[in-house]
Amino acid sequence: MGVLVLHGWQNHRPEGHWERVLAEELAGRGLAVEYPQLPDPDVPDLEVWLAEIAGLLAEPPGHGEADEKVVVCHSLACVAWLHAAGRGLVKADRVLLVAPPSPEFCAGEPEITAFAPPPLTPAEVAAAGVVRLVASDNDPYCVGGALEVYGRPLALDADLVPGAGHLDLDAGYGRWPSVLEWCLDPSVRLVPRVSP
Repeated sequence: MGVLVLHGWQNHRPEGHWERVLAEELAGRGLAVEYPQLPDPDVPDLEVWLAEIAGLLAEPPGHGEADEKVVVCHSLACVAWLHAAGRGLVKADRVLLVAPPSPEFCAGEPEITAFAPPPLTPAEVAAAGVVRLVASDNDPYCVGGALEVYGRPLALDADLVPGAGHLDLDAGYGRWPSVLEWCLDPSVRLVPRVSP
């Protein structure tokens, strides 16, 4: 299995963020994992990110054709993945979309306007991999609620994590055991992290 972890807008892969911890834990188990810094995270270019993501998946972690390809996206990486899926640029076995921002949020921020997700059908998304959505019910970046904005329209399997904001460091999301467990076993449901 190879795992690709993709961060969001203004994310410089800080110490303690659940994505960094996940990458470290997966590597510690001997799994092939990549957690790249995407170009210009503060002022990202959609086309550059799409090319980067497609390139990373062309030679995924592990580099074995028979290996399962797993992608974990947070925030802006989720909508980048949806753009890539809509264009047929990407294919993975499993994809986890964590806290995608709403189209309205993207459209309202000049740096990420181009990332506002395209109209997609459930079939277009499914063609790029088996997708699980994980979101909170009080994410300031997706006021309409990701389950309503993405989950139902795209027929995504979804987990709701109550009161967890944007599922980032500001919301207390450092180590998040159920994400690691999901990477290892797709039947695992995502649940709130437990404070140490």
